[in-house]
Amino acid sequence: MTELHTDLTKFYARRAPEYERIYQRPERQAELRRLERAATEAFPEMDVLEVACGTGYWTQFIARSARSILATDTSRAVLERAGEKDFGACDVSLLEADAYSLDSVPGVYSAGFAGFWWSHIPKNRIADFVQSFHGHLEPDARVVLMDNSFVEGSSTPISRTDEDDNTYQIRHLEDGSRHEILKNFPGEENLRASLAPWARDVEFVRLTHYWLCRYRVARRSALSDT
Repeated sequence: MTELHTDLTKFYARRAPEYERIYQRPERQAELRRLERAATEAFPEMDVLEVACGTGYWTQFIARSARSILATDTSRAVLERAGEKDFGACDVSLLEADAYSLDSVPGVYSAGFAGFWWSHIPKNRIADFVQSFHGHLEPDARVVLMDNSFVEGSSTPISRTDEDDNTYQIRHLEDGSRHEILKNFPGEENLRASLAPWARDVEFVRLTHYWLCRYRVARRSALSDT
């Protein structure tokens, strides 16, 4: 049996050449158009911090209206793919950075975006990410999160669940390699609980294959009172 790999960053580095084919599935096209419109319209003339940008698939939609984007990822291979895209007039910078610390990210931003990243966060590290991410966002900053919903028969089957209730999938790449990837599917209640007290005016939309969450960053005074 082919060796089973478990490193997420290495998986996406090896998957980079074929990554965007996931967006070609016919049954998902209508919902993808809805997510693309949401990304395009979310941040007019704003300065956006994007985490786990991957190959820049969602960056290209954000760039249609944003003033600037700092798009970060831990994988140099996917950032190189992102750098090949045409982002038009938007000022897009690419930075290799750890989503759990973001120490190399300068300043604060008026908007934040994380597409298809939340599902890869171990449950015991969600608080680390939430604090790191919001530490670089201004009060009242606009935030959009989006990710997969689990659909029996369409999603890759769950291969196992660990002692912390994280779920995993086995992924196969065209190079013949097999990878066990952490892939969680949070419910609305769990997501809201994880974002409190950082978020206000939270809107959660559950589609068939995806979910979308929009909110504003709570003011610092509200955070200090919790």
